[in-house]
Amino acid sequence: MFSLVDYRDPIVGVITIFIFIFATSFITYTIGKYKEKQARKEYRKLLKRFELGTLKEDDYIHLYSTYNLPFDSIVLLASSFVHKGQYSKAISVYLALLEHVQEPVKKQELLEYLGDIYYRSGLLQRSKDIFLQLVKQTPRNKFALHKLLLIFQSLNEYEKAQEVLEALEELDEDIQKEKLYLQSLQISFDPLLSYEKKSDKLLKLLNQEPMIARIVVQFLVQYNKIAFWENIEKFDILNIIDILWYLDFDDINWDIVSNSQILSQIYSAKGYINSAKQSEIFELHTLISVRNSPIKSDLDLNFEFICTKCKKTHPIYESRCPHCEEILTFDVEPKLGKPTLNLASLL
Repeated sequence: MFSLVDYRDPIVGVITIFIFIFATSFITYTIGKYKEKQARKEYRKLLKRFELGTLKEDDYIHLYSTYNLPFDSIVLLASSFVHKGQYSKAISVYLALLEHVQEPVKKQELLEYLGDIYYRSGLLQRSKDIFLQLVKQTPRNKFALHKLLLIFQSLNEYEKAQEVLEALEELDEDIQKEKLYLQSLQISFDPLLSYEKKSDKLLKLLNQEPMIARIVVQFLVQYNKIAFWENIEKFDILNIIDILWYLDFDDINWDIVSNSQILSQIYSAKGYINSAKQSEIFELHTLISVRNSPIKSDLDLNFEFICTKCKKTHPIYESRCPHCEEILTFDVEPKLGKPTLNLASLL
């Protein structure tokens, strides 16, 4: 008697296997596409929220842990907050991400970002704590050491800044410029030295390295104007023209001005005197002509400061560029315009 159990046609078996494989693949593919569609839908929803500026730090972590959004993508998205000046949001993202990242390299990277944001936002103690932790874990971390140098200088902790310079020197970093800058700061803020002794030390340091001229001028104009005018020939007048421009009439040594062509031009353009009739400097020549004209004008000289390193402009002079953090790189650029407040005097 014939039985299906006894039937062993190999072709039927092969077809059955192919049908089973196809059905399994189709079901798996369909389920995968459905999950991918749902994931994309939620992902687009979150991106839309990001475009509207309402993405929260938990959303980043959700994308990272659930949908395997690359670590670099989250860092890039969070950095957009930094570029917009929204430091608190960037800090929240990095803090939340630190709780989920396990790899030591990524944790170090996040701590560097976090410490840098704290520094930019003025939270120097928090920034210092983070970079000290990084240096303890990785003593050869040049980025952390450079940031600690800036922080210690900002906090007037000059001995610690000196220790950082020594560490950087051991790592073959060129620190001569930073060392000289730190030395000038130490002299300027030494509580045990009188203004006269500080002035003498700074002038001696200036003789060794003209690069610190601006620092010396700023100190002398504020604390020892007599020494400033006695040493005026040591300075490039055009590099300190803004300082000279904003001096009060009674703070100027007019005997020295009368013997200097460029100083006479500056203060004739200012309207303090009327000894210069022209100048090779366009802005000064224009103002001298205005002063000698019967037509009244409120035209004045303003200044901007351009970093020779990063080419960024800044409304006030700073010893360290806030953009690229290089020291003593600002050039003074005079500009004609309406009278403005001396911003430097308000700091």
